[in-house]
Amino acid sequence: MKQLDAIIIGGGVIGSSIAYHMSARGMNVILLERDRLGSQASNAAAGMLAAQAEMTEVGPMFDLARASRALFPKLATDLRELTGIDIGLKRKGLLRVAVTEADVTEIQRTLAFQKTVGEQAEWLSLEQVKQREPGISSDLLGAMLVEEDGQVDAPELCLAFAKAAAALGAQIKEFTEVKSLIYAHGRMTGVVTSEGTVHADQVIIASGTWSGPLLEQAGLTCPIYPVKGECFSVLSHTPLLQSTIFSHGCYLVPKKGGRLVVGATATAHSYDRKVTLKGISKLLESAKQLLPGIVETEWERAWSGLRPQTLDGLPYLGEHPSLKGLYVAAGHYRNGILLSPMTGKLVADWAEGKTEKVLSLEAFRVDRHQNVPNERAGVLL
Repeated sequence: MKQLDAIIIGGGVIGSSIAYHMSARGMNVILLERDRLGSQASNAAAGMLAAQAEMTEVGPMFDLARASRALFPKLATDLRELTGIDIGLKRKGLLRVAVTEADVTEIQRTLAFQKTVGEQAEWLSLEQVKQREPGISSDLLGAMLVEEDGQVDAPELCLAFAKAAAALGAQIKEFTEVKSLIYAHGRMTGVVTSEGTVHADQVIIASGTWSGPLLEQAGLTCPIYPVKGECFSVLSHTPLLQSTIFSHGCYLVPKKGGRLVVGATATAHSYDRKVTLKGISKLLESAKQLLPGIVETEWERAWSGLRPQTLDGLPYLGEHPSLKGLYVAAGHYRNGILLSPMTGKLVADWAEGKTEKVLSLEAFRVDRHQNVPNERAGVLL
C-alpha cells in the first residue's frame, strides 16, 4: 500500500474539504470520522454564504470569508464534474433587514466600512425591498442588499467534498474514532484509532467541537465549546422568497422545491441535541415578523446542531508551534460552510510546504490562548 501523506481527523465539511483539496494535489490521505460523514454541525447548517452580511468590521475574518466565498463558483463546477452532486449554489443576493432603528444604524455603519474596502453593498428602502420580495413584512425599515452573498445546500457540499476526495483516491473511514496521537522527537508519526494504528507524518485535527481532547494531548489550549442551534423548515407550492433574509432574530433561506429553512437559536455550552418547543416557538415568531405568509406553509421538520465556537469567535488555523506535522483547522462556529473551501486550500498549501501568504493568518494562530505549549501528551515512541 502506498504510504499515507496525511491523516485527517473529522468528517464534517472542514475535514472533507481538506481531504478533497489534498487529494486533488495528488496526496495520499485518509479521513477518519467517528460517526457518519457530515452528521454533526455540517448536516444542520442552512448553508448561508454571508461573507459580507454578517461581518461588521474590517479584519482577518472578513478577508478570509471573502476569499473563501470567491472559490465557490469554480468549486461547484468541479465537484459536480467529479461526483454528479449539485451543491445548490445560489447567488441571488442576501438581504440583511432592519427591524428597529438600532438595526438601521448598525447596517449603515456596516455599509460604510464595506465601501471603504471596495465591496458592493447598498441600502434599500422598504419599497425597494418589497419590489424584490413582495412577501416581506411592511413593518421593516429597509435592508442592506449584498449581491455577492448567497447560499449552498450544506449537507450536499459536505458529501460532495468527501465523494470527490474518494474519487481522487482518498480513503474514507466512518465509525472510526481517534483515541490518541503518536509522535516522537517533535514530529507526528500517526494516530491510534478504535480500529488500530494508522501512520503518517502529517495529521490534521478538524473535528469541530470534539477537537479539544486531542488538542490537549498535543499540549495545546484551544478552547472550543458547543453552541446548540435549532432550526426548522416549511414547504410551499409557490416559493415565498428568492433572496436569503438575515436579521438578528432569525434567518430565512429559500431552497429548491419550495422549501424554506428558518434558523437558528443559540444555546452555548450545551451538548443537548433535543429540539425544544421554546426554541422553535421563538424562531417562528421572529420568522412571522419578517415573512407573514409563512403561517400558511406546510410544516416539514425541525432539527439541531452543535456549532464549534472559540473564545474570540475566530477558528484555529495552523501548525502546532513545536510538533512538526500537526495541523489544526477547527472552531469555525457558524461559518464552517462559508470557510470550508479556503480552509481546505490553506491546509493543502501547508502540507505541500508552501509559504506564500496571500492572507494574514496571525489572528488564527493555534497557540494564541496560551503562553507556553504543554508537551505532556500523546503516545511517545
